[in-house]
Amino acid sequence: MKINLTSAAMQTQISPPKSAKPYTRGASLPLLLRERILILDGAMGTMIQQKKFSEADYRGLQHSQRFANHPGDLKGNNELLVLTQPAAIRQIHDEYLAAGADIIETNTFGATSIAQEDYKMPELAREMNVTAAQLARAACDQYSTPDKPRFVAGAIGPTPKTASISPDVNDPGARNVHFDALRKAYREQAEALFEGGSDLFLVETIFDTLNAKAALFALDEFFEESGERLPVMISGTVTDASGRILSGQTVEAFWNSLRHIKPLTFGLNCALGAALMRPYIAELVRVCDVAISCYPNAGLPNPMSDTGFDETPEVTSSLIDEFARDHLVNLVGGCCGTTPEHIRAIAQAMTKRKPRPFYTELKEET
Repeated sequence: MKINLTSAAMQTQISPPKSAKPYTRGASLPLLLRERILILDGAMGTMIQQKKFSEADYRGLQHSQRFANHPGDLKGNNELLVLTQPAAIRQIHDEYLAAGADIIETNTFGATSIAQEDYKMPELAREMNVTAAQLARAACDQYSTPDKPRFVAGAIGPTPKTASISPDVNDPGARNVHFDALRKAYREQAEALFEGGSDLFLVETIFDTLNAKAALFALDEFFEESGERLPVMISGTVTDASGRILSGQTVEAFWNSLRHIKPLTFGLNCALGAALMRPYIAELVRVCDVAISCYPNAGLPNPMSDTGFDETPEVTSSLIDEFARDHLVNLVGGCCGTTPEHIRAIAQAMTKRKPRPFYTELKEET
């Protein structure tokens, strides 16, 4: 039987640059992604929100006076909790691992010096990332078995600023951040996540491709200079029914802008929820020669819901199961509004599904 490739992209061979060592962590992930659909964890923010931490809790005043006199409110700085409420963050990791997650994300979505400027804490970014990775590493080490290894994904978020879009409607050329500042912040984050024990990097919730390029450039610099090479996962977010990310690209253009990175996985998360995300995942399946990831919100936002979203574990898992049934995905999980119960239901549904074939499997057979 001969399989016809849908594009020239499908013929790309995935290999690390010759100047770098082979993957030194997460080396088994490419094989695992071919063998079964892997499970990513759910929403850290949703779980933190349910704990209803007070300002005093965010400052860690029950244990220390370190942040007692810090100016400004700290409530809402979820990344600070790895320092002030580490037991709570570890518990969340444990709950997702117990639910069946193969990969858990560090609590570092906003742990860059740029994002932490909002809380007047940019100097704590490195410490946050190291500590967050150590917490996730300890959880994965506890839950890993020879038959089911668990992996730490160093989570790299987009920052609250955008390098491509003006914050001033009257000045299209204005910018509140530039490439070099992003690159520097992301490099610091990458080094710290690696130091803390991450197995791979996840550049996620990308709404501005230029921000993502700065993160990926920083990772490449780190790989070249350190001699280490970890797998990189990339996930964007389609912000509305136009099928584009916020900086204007279609998902096909988004892929073509970043495919030179040769990521382990490429996909979408957050935003529209699974039902509205399907056509854009299908578009990526048509053009991508790497594993496809999908971890949607639990539907559309609903402030009246306990989680902020309407979908139950049964609804979200059934929608994702349809993706798997149609051979669209290799890695699935949950974003905003998803809980360990959502991940448990998703993991159970995936046990009867096969992963989407990708790159080296798409070859001529006789």
